[in-house]
Formats: sequence, C-alpha cells, structure tokens
Amino acid sequence: MKPIRVLVVEDSPVVAEHLRRVISADPKFEVAGIAPSGEEALAMLERLSPDVISMDIHLPGMQGLEVTRRIMARQPTPIVIVSGVRGDDVPLSMHALQAGALSVVEKPPATTHASYEAMSVRLRTQLEIMSAVKVLRQREPRGPAGATNGPAGASLSTQAAPAAARYRVLGIAASTGGPSALWRVLTGLGAEFPLPIVVVQHMTPAFLDGFAEWLASVVPQPVQIVTAPVAMAPGRVYLAPCDWHLAVRGTTACPDYSPAIGVHRPSANVLFASMAQSLGTTGIGVLLTGMGDDGAEGLKELRDAGSFTIAEHESTATVYGMPAAADKRGAVQELIALPRVAPRVWELLGTKEAR
Repeated sequence: MKPIRVLVVEDSPVVAEHLRRVISADPKFEVAGIAPSGEEALAMLERLSPDVISMDIHLPGMQGLEVTRRIMARQPTPIVIVSGVRGDDVPLSMHALQAGALSVVEKPPATTHASYEAMSVRLRTQLEIMSAVKVLRQREPRGPAGATNGPAGASLSTQAAPAAARYRVLGIAASTGGPSALWRVLTGLGAEFPLPIVVVQHMTPAFLDGFAEWLASVVPQPVQIVTAPVAMAPGRVYLAPCDWHLAVRGTTACPDYSPAIGVHRPSANVLFASMAQSLGTTGIGVLLTGMGDDGAEGLKELRDAGSFTIAEHESTATVYGMPAAADKRGAVQELIALPRVAPRVWELLGTKEAR
C-alpha cells in the first residue's frame, strides 16, 4: 500500500522536525516535504502533489489562512490546520475552516508531556481521514433519483410537508466540514429567523470556545454555548457544550451528561432524539457533513415522530458519511445541496426567503 504523503507547512524548524517525527512514527505516512513559508508551500504543492497538508496558521509573509485560500483555488488538497490554542490562533483556524480547510487539531506537545501520545495519535488520525476526502468542487445537482418537482438540489419525498405553523425548533448537527457548512446555513437563515436553533458540532474541546466566538462573529444570530439549562428564544443559536450532550426539553435547551454515543459527546443522536420526544411533529432536523453515522438514529426518531428531516446532499457535503447513514436508515425526507438548505427551511415556514 502506498504511504499517505504529507506536506508539512511550519516555519519553526524545531516544531517542523517535531511534526515530522510524530507523523513518521506511523509507517503508513511519508512526509513528502516541509515548507517553512506559505510561498514555498505553494511552490512545493505543484511539485509534490501531496495527499494531505499539515498547515500552521501563523507563517512569515503569507499567513496560513491566505495559503489555504490559494490552495483551494489553485490545486484543492485536503488541509488539516495544526494550531496552538492561544491568542488569535483559534479564530484564525476557524476562518481557515471557512476557507476550505477540513479540520483543526492541536499541535502535539513535547514527548515528555502526559498527553503527547494521545495528541499525536489524534493528529495522525485526522491526516489519514482527511487524505481520503475529495475536495474538488462538484456541480450542484438538479435533484437525485429524477426528482424535478421541487427546489433545485432537493430530493423531495412524496409526503407533503407538515403545516409550517407547527414548527417550534430547528436542530442542526455536523462534524467534519461542519463549521463552513454551519456558517452558510445560519447566514442564509438571517437575523430574523423565527425559531430557536440548537446545534451539535463535533469539535476538539480546546477549540470549542474559539469556535463559538468565531461563529458569533460571522453569522447574524447571537450564539451561546449551553452550560446550564436555558429558555430558548427565537433567532438565537444554542451550541452543545464541551463533553456534554445537548437536549431539548420543551422550550429549554439543556446540557446532558449521559454516556457518549459511540465516541461522541455531544452526539447528534441525543439532540434529535430529545427533539422527537419533546417536540413531536413540531421540529425540523438538519444533518450536515460529517464522518461516521452520528445522527442517523436520532434523525429517524425525529422523522417517525412527525417532524421534518433534511440532510445535506452528497454533491456538496465535505464528507458524506453522516448524511448517507441517515438516508440509508430512512431518516431523511429531503436530501438537499447546501446552498438550498436555508431557503428550504424558510419554505417550510411558509416564506420563500429570509427576510
């Protein structure tokens, strides 16, 4: 089997050598090159054609964010942001995700640190997973399975949508590729969206606070992490807390410390299942890009309860794992390309576009 070829973009020689050793510790990887600047990374990219890039966010001259933008425009390649968690590292990392990077992980600490091995494994795991992601842009579909009787990019079920007046809460879940997808959906919903929005985004704990701050800076709705039960208000975004599930109990968003579902806490399954139990027919569930199958079981419960369920179409999903698993389970009423998700939600509410 051919090794996974990694281009490491890191200006510190000491850190670059540390990353080379961390990555090369697993024989399935080969460090194809080390670029000490963004300009050199772009030049090496064309020559080396790596499978995946480990990208520092702070570089001399051209910063990691701009390098990410240029790579995604010139020669789209899977990018994992390998960052610190101090100062502006996290906001810049989130902007890089918005620009097309696939995930962000902490730089592994020194070999003497207690968490060295765990964080090294996490970095290698992310590089391996992301190396398989196809990041070439694809054309938005006219509608899978011959569906032509609805919004562009939507696969419509034969079941009519429930009366819009019944909807009380919008639940959204995402994993790999989620920050950028969430930004697009929440921006499309607009500042006057009339429902509370509860969100589960799989996120490395060290980056959650920075993710919430970044999200609040780029979407029109107020954003808060739910660290205690809170009465939900229309047009606000409620994020699952670090290492806790997020559940909907009537008009309240609640942290839930029940066991992890698989490896996930928070889990999309817990969110959607709680919506099914609490809201019945009055919820809308949206499952976006992500690795694995989290959310499939909960979304099926939500659909069976009579709520409306949507998943992102394969043509726009960074990773089609979670939406595909939900669709295979019969949990999805409509598969919709990402640009159509927000308009479709507004249509369900009886309005064709955000006000």
